[in-house]
Amino acid sequence: MRLGEATWNEVDAATRSMADEDGVLSPIILIPVGSTEQHGPHLPLNTDTLVAEEIAGRTLHRTSGLMLGPTISITASGEHAGFAGTLSIGTEVMTQVAIELGRSADWAAGVVFVNGHGGNHEALTAAVELLTSEGRSVMSWWPKWRRRTDGGPPDLHAGRIETSLMLAIDPGLARFELSEAGPDVPLDDLLPALRSGGVRSVSPNGVLGDPEGASGAEGERFVNDFVDDLVLTIESWRPIDPTPA
Repeated sequence: MRLGEATWNEVDAATRSMADEDGVLSPIILIPVGSTEQHGPHLPLNTDTLVAEEIAGRTLHRTSGLMLGPTISITASGEHAGFAGTLSIGTEVMTQVAIELGRSADWAAGVVFVNGHGGNHEALTAAVELLTSEGRSVMSWWPKWRRRTDGGPPDLHAGRIETSLMLAIDPGLARFELSEAGPDVPLDDLLPALRSGGVRSVSPNGVLGDPEGASGAEGERFVNDFVDDLVLTIESWRPIDPTPA
């Protein structure tokens, strides 16, 4: 069920039978969390949003007891300031948004933030910690990106991974012919300037990585791997009725 397409009566009916025969509580609300920020000269501003929505949407059909909630698409993207098109509400506000959203979903068995943007990690971690301390079942999930271990330039942003993902999800939005590589510098050498001055200070084109070699087939494998991991994570985490019949 997609929350935005349901009536309150339908949602109410789905929550009345809160536990199945195994005592598993439902529904769990999946909240895609993306961003509106630059992704180099070749990928759209809503890349992270589309990735989060694709993963959450596929997960909806892979296991039971889930609802797909609305997407949060303007989040904490301060590190991309200085690039036209970037919008950000900052980490502090993003934290409060996630906290209040989690509190408002007390009618549900749990909330899973499906995060597609690394810049949201601090905010979502803080929000989940607080909501959990309040006795709510809330979790944040983030794709496990493959990192280079050979000392070469990092594939952190608008590089091969994200380009492949977009070629799989919506190839019409990936202007691959306009793609450019970012700085050919190891991550450890980039970090000081990246932390102090943001992406613009280390990469004028906004890319941290190299899109070369990206493909839709590779992107499809990434999506499937991410969905598999999210499904397993939810199934091992999902709330259980402490007093089953």
